[in-house]
Amino acid sequence: MDGKVVAVVPAAGLGRRMGAQRPKQFLPLAGRPLLSRTLGQLQAAAVVEQVVLVCPPGQEEAAWEQCVRPYGLAKVACVVPGGKERQDSVAVGLAAAAELGADWVLVHDAARPLAAPELFARVLAAARGCGAAVAAMPARDTVKQDDGQGRVQATLARERLWLVQTPQGFALPLLQEALARAQAERFYATDEAGLVERLGREVRLVMGSRDNLKITTPADLALAEALLTGGASGMRVGQGLDAHRLEAGRPLILGGVRIPYELGLRGHSDADVITHAVMDALLAAAGLGDIGGLFPDSDPAYAGADSLALLAQVVERLARAGWRPAQVSATLAAQAPKVAPHVPAMRRNLAGVLGLAPEAVNLAATTTEGLGFIGRGEGMAALATATIVPLGRA
Repeated sequence: MDGKVVAVVPAAGLGRRMGAQRPKQFLPLAGRPLLSRTLGQLQAAAVVEQVVLVCPPGQEEAAWEQCVRPYGLAKVACVVPGGKERQDSVAVGLAAAAELGADWVLVHDAARPLAAPELFARVLAAARGCGAAVAAMPARDTVKQDDGQGRVQATLARERLWLVQTPQGFALPLLQEALARAQAERFYATDEAGLVERLGREVRLVMGSRDNLKITTPADLALAEALLTGGASGMRVGQGLDAHRLEAGRPLILGGVRIPYELGLRGHSDADVITHAVMDALLAAAGLGDIGGLFPDSDPAYAGADSLALLAQVVERLARAGWRPAQVSATLAAQAPKVAPHVPAMRRNLAGVLGLAPEAVNLAATTTEGLGFIGRGEGMAALATATIVPLGRA
């Protein structure tokens, strides 16, 4: 019973219980949007071939630009606008999955970013056995039922109670039938398995994980961040390396400072090798790719571009992902000219764009003692490290 597997991620809710000014799926979690982390788990799940993302109407492009493209999530095949209720959004996503040729669907909450990739495989395997399966955990606490007036009516036998999670897996025709019947009867369930149960069909339980929490409140977000970072401060470090050839007829610009010299660095932009290394270090720390991907030399828009202006765009991109620079260190490898007199100005330039005090930006220079292309005066290279921290953290 093989067939194409498509995941549907309903992410059209407003997340009012989070108390934020934007939908919770766009909030930062350990340095990147929560939704991007959920999609990243699906990207890592070998059984998932494609993903349909259902987002708030009007937020389709924001979802692509903030949560998909920056993280190379190639399995996301389409982003579609959702409906008023979760069930409506799942129906829209299911229709898109059908158009992609899905035989099986895995419905997964956008607010569950910690689901292990192997959990998707286990749920799918169980669903293939009977048509439907859900991830769930046995109840650990005593569960009581109230009478609607705040009084205990009954104590339920927890030995047979399970707390349902996602992913939930289904044969596509089965979930289509369940949704169609619910729509006809104007019935809304709290999960997709509940709709299938109404058809009298079997739904299997698959052991989930305590870490597969659903982020609903700020406390949930803090717990998820602690699980992702091991309880650490969330500080991250990245490294960047850049090199350029020297040639006549080009200005030499380093750290935003024009330095008198008979040769300059060749490049599509101003070829500021120090600033380029710093940008790559920042992007590496945040997991946002590199400057070759963001500012390709095939794009005429970046011909002769001021690298400090490009650095400002990198800082803005980090901020959208929930990060800010905390400290930068760069070392220039060059045989000539002497750059020490210009270092204070370079530090001020970089610090100004990075939003840091000059003392948080360290620059050093060295030679290779005549070795290699640098020693022969054919080019320069720079190595940078950058430390970033979550926005709002000192």
